[in-house]
Amino acid sequence: MKNIYVGNLGSSASEEALRQLFAAFGPVNRVSIMTDRDTGEPRGFGFLEMANATDADKAIAALNGTLLDEHALNVNEARPKKGPGSFRGDQNSRSRGARRC
Repeated sequence: MKNIYVGNLGSSASEEALRQLFAAFGPVNRVSIMTDRDTGEPRGFGFLEMANATDADKAIAALNGTLLDEHALNVNEARPKKGPGSFRGDQNSRSRGARRC
């Protein structure tokens, strides 16, 4: 199994359209387009889960940069979700503004 990130989705992109696009490369287990929790509007990215890692790698290679609804998709392997309270790119627990004396 492999999780795939799909970015630069247009506001009209649907989970079914993504499923059909990726299904050409192999079975798709799950599709989720992220939405804003307050407005319900799409946030422009989503995630897919493909059953076979080899199929997923082929889909990533073939579909990255492909147009969907006039938007060039950004497709790559999804990174693991950070734990609660962590920030992207934060390599240590010290505050960035803190100075050592």
